Amino acid sequence: MDSRPGPDGAFSCADHRRCIESALDGAASVCQSRGVRLTDLRRRVLELVWGGHRPLGAYELLETLRRERRGAAPPTVYRALDFLCEQGLVHRIESLNSFVGCASPGNSHICQFLICRGCGVAAEISDGRIEEAIGNSAAEAGFAVLRRTIEVEGLCLHCQREGGGVDGQ
Repeated sequence: MDSRPGPDGAFSCADHRRCIESALDGAASVCQSRGVRLTDLRRRVLELVWGGHRPLGAYELLETLRRERRGAAPPTVYRALDFLCEQGLVHRIESLNSFVGCASPGNSHICQFLICRGCGVAAEISDGRIEEAIGNSAAEAGFAVLRRTIEVEGLCLHCQREGGGVDGQ
């Protein structure tokens, strides 16, 4: 289920169907342990988010749901996404106003995202050194950090090999 860059620089898992099934099973387990309901709609939204490692926006999700279900409306999708975010099952990519599945659901963690400009794939990483550096710098400045979102844009190894550098360089 981990979408970390692999040894070849790819931002995807070896068996994507298994990746999705693992994410759904993990979500069901997290929800059961917390006594919250993973409704069919919430599960379907999570499945769509995990359908690729590319961040998806609420309206992209809504488009798909409208083809599948009558009465799907923006508030329905936003409520499902809010629930999934609150439970740590998806993350919001702020710069893209979109969502990706969490590689470590159920585990409280602070993560960073590597977002490929070429193919649009996002990889979740969790590097404690980055977290520590931010915490130390904030403390030195007398700053109380309330929320951390770190998004790094660039090109994955595959896109570097296919098309050259960032911004055509």
